[in-house]
Amino acid sequence: MEEEFIRVKIPKGNEILGVLQQRLGGSRVKVICLDGKTRVCRIPGRLKRKLWVREGDIVLVEPWEFGGNEKGDVIYKYTSSQVNWLKRNNYLKDIEGIEEF
Repeated sequence: MEEEFIRVKIPKGNEILGVLQQRLGGSRVKVICLDGKTRVCRIPGRLKRKLWVREGDIVLVEPWEFGGNEKGDVIYKYTSSQVNWLKRNNYLKDIEGIEEF
């Protein structure tokens, strides 16, 4: 069996992992972040056509400098194999209490 190598984007700086809770329309989504806060995040224009998200997706959120506790930008969506890698390497250990995947 050949092992598959996966490059996974991990949070750097003030980036936070989160679970997409609800789509609000107009490129806005509600995300439960691992720091315990629920943020209304937007999908930036450069990613709007490329990034298709659904409820329950694991995303990478960059909080805004102003109003960062309530707002942020979704900058990346993880695939299922990347989510499995994140779980194996304990990046998603806090998520088990939020929602089961």
